[in-house]
Amino acid sequence: MNKNFPLGSADKSLPPLSPEDHVCAACDFDFATIDVPDALAAISALPEEIHSAVVSVPDGRLRRRPAPDAWSAMEYLCHLRDVYATYTIRLHRARTEDSPAVEPMFSDLRALRFHYSQLPLLPVLDELEKHVAGLRDEAATLAPEDWLRTVSRRPQEVRTAAWLVRQAAHEGRHHLADIRDVLERAGRS
Repeated sequence: MNKNFPLGSADKSLPPLSPEDHVCAACDFDFATIDVPDALAAISALPEEIHSAVVSVPDGRLRRRPAPDAWSAMEYLCHLRDVYATYTIRLHRARTEDSPAVEPMFSDLRALRFHYSQLPLLPVLDELEKHVAGLRDEAATLAPEDWLRTVSRRPQEVRTAAWLVRQAAHEGRHHLADIRDVLERAGRS
């Protein structure tokens, strides 16, 4: 969840993109040490891991927020589904355009406006699997030299196609841990 865009707020400031050599303090994902094939393998495993984490969870617990400003497991799941659709498009644009400027995801706005917490679980899991497959298919179209092609969200945020795949893998690992944590916390309340 983006702490700079509280749910329902008009503040649309964006947190900075992590750098190409980012190490996440929360999940220990190290961008510099994971290559594209390993990142894609991690992404490919994600739908099954998430399915296992959520499929037998009671509906109320799946949708319960542990705090008013924290997402539910269902909201994290929908976010990940959208991450893989968005990163597929970003990867395609990196390959087919010269340094395109990509749209921010506005993740909290999506969660609010698209009513993530009310969506049915099984179709979202199916969409997640399809979006992950789409990302893998798009990645397969890149030639070795394409992995250095760039996109930017802001002028100072130029990132490579390889970073896009690493960031997508990081999103999966990080938010799978968030889903497990939120479900554990929801189970205690």
